[in-house]
Amino acid sequence: MSGATERPRRVEYSEHTRAALVESAIELFTERGYANSSLDEIAKRARVTKGALYHHFAGKRALFEAAFEGVEIGVVSRLSAEMPGKRDPWEELRAGLDAFLRECLEEPFRRVVVQEGPVVLGYRRWYDLGERYTFGLVRSSLTRLVENGTIDSGSPVDVLARVVFGGLSAGANTIANSDDPKRTSVEVGQALERLLRGLRDGGTG
Repeated sequence: MSGATERPRRVEYSEHTRAALVESAIELFTERGYANSSLDEIAKRARVTKGALYHHFAGKRALFEAAFEGVEIGVVSRLSAEMPGKRDPWEELRAGLDAFLRECLEEPFRRVVVQEGPVVLGYRRWYDLGERYTFGLVRSSLTRLVENGTIDSGSPVDVLARVVFGGLSAGANTIANSDDPKRTSVEVGQALERLLRGLRDGGTG
């Protein structure tokens, strides 16, 4: 019986340790950036040994990737909460855009995902990871708009989704590197809404 309970406890402890390391890494990478963050300090902040860190992650880059994904998962969770399926698809998409623009003003997303991500991970890996998360929401929203006739049913959803996703990525980068992020966020939002309205006004609905 003891053996049956010990393993789940070990698993639970292992998961807790990994989560603590990821959270610590997000905090430190956000505050100092990748280059100025050490594994020793990340382990110390997580209150685990460096050996425990290496048990979960091969090195600093692997830990950064986990931190990147942790930030993205949080963003997708909050965007999903703003885009319930029961809403009108157009209003759902607009709500998602507004929520995304708010995320662009948050330091973990700005620093870890937008600024540090492509440098540390390389553009291809950075893009692939970003597409794994927010792209799914974009594609789902556009699919609903096509299905209800708001966007021309002949439009290739995958192509449209990638164009819109590219616009969101470019907008996030513009905001992250602006001297006045709040003002730029408004301007980016206006530009993206014009893009989306162009898709809608070209539809049959």
